[in-house]
Amino acid sequence: MGNLIEIIQNSYSGYWNYLKNQILLNSNWDNFFYGLILISVVVFILELVFPWRKNQPVFRKDFWLDTFYMFFNFFLLNLIILIALSNATATLFDTFLNQFGIELKSFQIIDISKFPKLLSLLAFFIVSDFVQWLTHNVLHRVPFLWNFHKVHHSVKQMGFAAHLRYHWMEPIVYKSFLYIPLAIIGGFTAKDVAIVHFFAITIGHLNHANLGWDYGVFKYVFNNPKMHIWHHAKELPKHLPKGMNFGITLSLWDYIFKTNYVPYNGKDIELGFPKDDQFPQDFIGQELYPFNKK
Repeated sequence: MGNLIEIIQNSYSGYWNYLKNQILLNSNWDNFFYGLILISVVVFILELVFPWRKNQPVFRKDFWLDTFYMFFNFFLLNLIILIALSNATATLFDTFLNQFGIELKSFQIIDISKFPKLLSLLAFFIVSDFVQWLTHNVLHRVPFLWNFHKVHHSVKQMGFAAHLRYHWMEPIVYKSFLYIPLAIIGGFTAKDVAIVHFFAITIGHLNHANLGWDYGVFKYVFNNPKMHIWHHAKELPKHLPKGMNFGITLSLWDYIFKTNYVPYNGKDIELGFPKDDQFPQDFIGQELYPFNKK
């Protein structure tokens, strides 16, 4: 137990020092703090220049709430819980396996560090994106988890910052699902993670932006604003009662597993979920909602 407490303490102090370094000192290309700001500003400008829903206000409904979510979830949430929890969980899992004489590295089937660099990066990206697509499906299909995911679907007017409106429980679920698959492929670096993360953040911002793009023939590969707006549709089709278009970065999985649905131009469809008028409108209320839900 003492070792576990020390791991949590070191995780907090380590992440706090990392966060200070990101904000105050680090001018490298992989600075997540200023990288997020840069991506957000660029996509916001694209919304201003190429607005799809022209009647939607520039500072749409919940714009500032979503902006708070964006920075809270991207940085403070890690400081408060996720880094310490991830490190502690990893240690507990390793300890559990060791009781049976098993080491986590024994799960490793593929070492992508032995691949050509571009191929290793592509392998890491595809595996992580597919696992996230599966996890996103689970969030919609398990009622307990859906109550947490409702925070993201409570968006009523779409814009880039809505991308990072989610309950703090969601990344815990995503990280849990990713833990074993990423251990199996092994060999990826911090730089690989940064590259894939920045790419995913950019695509995610664009998917939620007030843009009418579908990328032409590439819509069958990459998720896009015209496809993702349907994921947020309040009214669901009868053959997909749990939702559709679950792609995070790639739309490919939805076309393969028949969860794709773009029946027509969805520019003006109503967003949300049944009885969302009863859903809390403030940050604290939304964070507490799943625990108050009977």
